Amino acid sequence: MGDVVSSHLDENRREMITGRTNDMMKDFGEMYEQQYAVALFNSVRYEIEGGGGPQSQLLHRKDPLAGRSIFSGNLFQYLEENRKWRSRFVSVPNSYTINLYENKTAQERGLHPKVSINCAGYRALTSLEDYIELMNTSLPGIKAKVGNNPFIKCATEFPLILWHPYARHHYFCVMTEKEQKKWHAVLQDCVRHCNNGLPDECTVQTPAFTDAIRRHRQTKGHYGTWEMMCGTPPQILANLVMETLQPELRNMIGPRLKGKMQQRQRNWMLISDAVYKQVLTQTSTQYGAMVDVCEAQRVQLDARLRTDMDQIITSKEHVCSKIRAMVFPKVEPLLQSSIQPYISSILEALMEPTSRGFSEVREVLFRELVELSKNSLNGGGKEKLGEQMERLSMLAFHPVKMQSCYEKMEELNLEGLQQRFDVGSPYVFVSRAQILMREQMDNAVYTFEQLLNQSLADDDMCKSIQRCQDRALKKYDYDSSTVRKKFFREALLQIIIPYMLQQLSESCSPELPRFKELIFEDFSRFLLVENMYEEVVLQSVTKDIMMAVKEAAVQRRHNLYRDSIVLTNSDPNLHLLGESPQVDWAAKFGNNEPDGTVQERASTEGGGSGSRRRQVVSMIQLDGLPVAYESCLEVPGVDVIPEEDSKTTEETPEEHSEDEDTDQVPMSPDSVDEIRDLINPVVEVALPVSEEEKIRKTNVTQPTKGKLITEDGVQEDVTHITTVVDGAPKKSFRDKKSPQTDIQKLLGNGEQEGIVENQEEDDAKDKTQPEVLEDESATTVEIPVAESGSESPQVPTDSSSREDSGFQSPTNLESDDSVPQPITNGLNGEDKVIDPAEVEVLLA
Repeated sequence: MGDVVSSHLDENRREMITGRTNDMMKDFGEMYEQQYAVALFNSVRYEIEGGGGPQSQLLHRKDPLAGRSIFSGNLFQYLEENRKWRSRFVSVPNSYTINLYENKTAQERGLHPKVSINCAGYRALTSLEDYIELMNTSLPGIKAKVGNNPFIKCATEFPLILWHPYARHHYFCVMTEKEQKKWHAVLQDCVRHCNNGLPDECTVQTPAFTDAIRRHRQTKGHYGTWEMMCGTPPQILANLVMETLQPELRNMIGPRLKGKMQQRQRNWMLISDAVYKQVLTQTSTQYGAMVDVCEAQRVQLDARLRTDMDQIITSKEHVCSKIRAMVFPKVEPLLQSSIQPYISSILEALMEPTSRGFSEVREVLFRELVELSKNSLNGGGKEKLGEQMERLSMLAFHPVKMQSCYEKMEELNLEGLQQRFDVGSPYVFVSRAQILMREQMDNAVYTFEQLLNQSLADDDMCKSIQRCQDRALKKYDYDSSTVRKKFFREALLQIIIPYMLQQLSESCSPELPRFKELIFEDFSRFLLVENMYEEVVLQSVTKDIMMAVKEAAVQRRHNLYRDSIVLTNSDPNLHLLGESPQVDWAAKFGNNEPDGTVQERASTEGGGSGSRRRQVVSMIQLDGLPVAYESCLEVPGVDVIPEEDSKTTEETPEEHSEDEDTDQVPMSPDSVDEIRDLINPVVEVALPVSEEEKIRKTNVTQPTKGKLITEDGVQEDVTHITTVVDGAPKKSFRDKKSPQTDIQKLLGNGEQEGIVENQEEDDAKDKTQPEVLEDESATTVEIPVAESGSESPQVPTDSSSREDSGFQSPTNLESDDSVPQPITNGLNGEDKVIDPAEVEVLLA
């Protein structure tokens, strides 16, 4: 591989790449310095004059992922060095960097990862067909058919591929389809987070950088949205260099590549990755120096702005009025013919999937809160509440649970409008809407947490949860409407403004230089004619966009509401809670590290300290399992509230034990014995006993270790033996049926209602029948079996009696054929409700 890269990237070509990068950074540096002064002027003006707008009703969490990691598990990675697949332990910290280790032990010891992947600019794929289609665009004239294999052969039927237009690709695979979906959700979340753009907190650097990027691309004739505007500023600048450099290198190197089609594609990918790394190294160094120069001038510029702010604003208004008089006559015909007729159709295309996505966010939150209410009715106590709230607090950052919300937005279709307005891809809008969904979910969860923490002193926990739930959901409805309307306005501007600038460039751009004479030299650093021209064009279409969004809100289309003025003291209790620290539910109830919760040992971002951090996606990794079962979905799940719903009918027993079906009708155990049987299933074995042993062995439980092989060949671990003397008369051996026959008969009895009735009748019998254990003539061995992944049955919540809320707890009264139904089976005449996997077997 190194020979391929070095032979095609000799010293001359590397010097050429360095020179091209330096030229681009020099041009960009001049634009960035100009836009920095303008952004500082806008920031100081906003600070002085203030800005209005609807106030958020939900609280905002400052650092939601502090002390958390996102995910960890095992999968297979393709190693290009030896072209083989190897099992790797993957850890995703709160920075969303994918770290790959040799094994879990290496990660726990704090060793550096073998590979760290920053997912900015990547795309997560789950099929080789999609990957081949993207690879065919890498080299002109070299195209593979869909049926042909690329230069890798996947070890399983479930691949996961990270594709990048410039950097190296990464290949993984897993064992099951469900596993693939889970990992795909995690990889997509990593890509989404890294592509989120620059932080809004930087009120000067962020707008200066984005405006400089836009202006630089416009000078090259590129208008509109840009998919590679993702990652950190050095990464974005490297993408900007590669946008023009890669096609040139491809035309130079592509015809000289030798070998088969797949080999040439692979070699080109390695060459492109080497070029990208070289460019990224340069942009990182030069961007840091560029920012330092501008920041050194900030204090001086800020002082001048505050001294002459009134004169600068007056001068700007005067110049803008002159530009407006020149632009508006040319804008009006363009608006009437090419913009106004299409605003409503663009808005409708945006509103449909976006509103469905935000509605799904509300539904997911509602289901989780209803589950919380159900568990409070079962009397789980505050310790159980602490575990559930720990998991609920990270709901917004759970890739699998949020996947149903994100998928709604992926249905966005702007086809037809893309060609008219030269929109490259709807991916920019999809990604932005998904980030807003996550933010709103986290705000709603955080608001519910603070309200519930305030109400913990109340006696009725269930009513407190219901009040906090209704209050948080109402605030979510308002905020989600406000956020969506802002998103629609910004998306419309991102689609329309570049199209207008491109259409007006020939007639307006040549006249702009004459307006520079109207600006005083002292103010020329803060007032740029090009920026004021874009503001005038934006003002010309803003009224039409605002009216279209307002009309949709007045008509209540897609649950949009008209904005109302919300005063800071309108909700004083919640306003005060906004300054409260984040609630640590595990520490609050003294349950910092319960067994089987989402605690997972994960190293810090750099792979260093190996400190214990909570993991957002619940995962338990068991050592000693075969490689095929070390992946994230094949290991036993967490024995608490299901991490994700299992709704497929073709679910394997292992998968069902990990993710319990939430559609099953919950029931409450009626006695201590039934609770014990549900937690620790037993196998009863009747053995002959002498008269002397009857007296010596009576109701004695002894811990022991050993194996028991039942008649059907199942081997069970023995942890305890309880000896019970049974005096009941024994049936003849010929009257006994085999365990298989009993199981078949029991499996036929699957009516849920009949089971509940039988259970109630048996409970009544147990209360009236006297104990007969003392006169029994056989020894019964009671063997607790290892705990399964299923949950304890719970009492369903009945919210139909609440008159102050329109929300009801969703309960499913119909049995699901895909879920194993409880069966009744027992000895000594009673029936017990147990799982089919936990059948009592009576051996001769």
